[in-house]
Amino acid sequence: MQGADDQPRRCRELHGSKHERLQESHGDEVLKAEASAKVHKFTEWALKCIGLHARVRASRGKGNHGTIIEVQLQLSAFKTFLDIADNDLTGKDFTEAFDAACFPLTLFSSTFDQGWAAGISAAAIQGLLELLVEGGADNVNQCFLEAARYGSTELVRILLQIAQRNSLDIDVDLALGFAAHYGKLETMGCLVEEGNTVAFLGPLMRAAERGCFQVVEWFVNRGCRDMELCLALTAATSSSQVEVAAYLLPLVPQLVLAPLSIEIVKAAGERSTGSLQGVDFLLRSDFLNDPAATYAVADSIARCADEAVDAKLRLFMLEQWSEEAFNKGFVSSQEHFVNITRIMQRGESPVVLRQLPLQLVIAMAYLPLYRECVGSGGRLLPQRLRGQLVEAAGRLEGRQLDRGMQQSELLAILEHHLPRFLVQT
Repeated sequence: MQGADDQPRRCRELHGSKHERLQESHGDEVLKAEASAKVHKFTEWALKCIGLHARVRASRGKGNHGTIIEVQLQLSAFKTFLDIADNDLTGKDFTEAFDAACFPLTLFSSTFDQGWAAGISAAAIQGLLELLVEGGADNVNQCFLEAARYGSTELVRILLQIAQRNSLDIDVDLALGFAAHYGKLETMGCLVEEGNTVAFLGPLMRAAERGCFQVVEWFVNRGCRDMELCLALTAATSSSQVEVAAYLLPLVPQLVLAPLSIEIVKAAGERSTGSLQGVDFLLRSDFLNDPAATYAVADSIARCADEAVDAKLRLFMLEQWSEEAFNKGFVSSQEHFVNITRIMQRGESPVVLRQLPLQLVIAMAYLPLYRECVGSGGRLLPQRLRGQLVEAAGRLEGRQLDRGMQQSELLAILEHHLPRFLVQT
């Protein structure tokens, strides 16, 4: 902790943070005003708690024996005070005191020395909080959730122990959700290891949806069920979080993906926020490891008459990934060849195309298509683009090609007929 010169700034931070929390609450304005008036009292309590940590740190060079005795005496004196003031203190007083004691530890625990929770400071704080709980403080769960949200792992650990010792109900699953949402990985580890929560699905899906790669990776390394990974993949796809989707896709077994493939794509399209980049990524990645099966999923959605299917998704599939799209691409390539032929025969350009080397003419006709396919990325081409490529490759080869031929074989044919120096660039 910093010295006394820093206390005014700390006070302002505490005051401002507390006000922000009050503003987020809903309810009667009179009650909010009453609560706001107590901010100064909370701040005084908070600064005293911070001061305790400062004194502990300052006394380290003198050994811990005196500090232990000091803490024991302070707690004993505080217990005596509570006994004397028994009738003058209400449960609300203990609740406010508990909040005031936890508040600075929630926001500023990162400024304490690492591992303080294993030393005298932790004993003092835990003893203080235990006394307040015994007196009637009923906001342990609220403070616990806030500590998880701000990543105060040490306070989370202390409150877990207090709750277990006093048989108090705290929502460890929700705390994990808060910690995951704000990327507090150390706190997440504490909640799993010491709070014994295994409720990974909700936080995992939300992290995937927001593209929080580190959090998703953390959950995966901790061990997720196949269906949890599948749902997380759907969430990442729906929000076009391609990096997360690329990480999760190889982790989901095909035995899970294949039966749910159509529903996964439908759900991703339905939940999308406007962009279908994630769906496009799945298809280009050949997410079923079978081109025919992946194309069949897209074609099925394109032809689906169910009104529950997102209209934008259906149109996207129809125009780019369906059998109809393949046929349109094939026809457009035929029309392109006719246009090239007309230019060669009837063009009025000073440059007579018929007199150019054949490879240059081919380059003029098909180099743009070749570059578009190469730059498309992924293992599969959209059907419309693949239709153009199949027709072009077949025409260059002088034979009808199998409609099922894929990108690598087709591009190899074009490369064979294009000038080498153009292919290399």
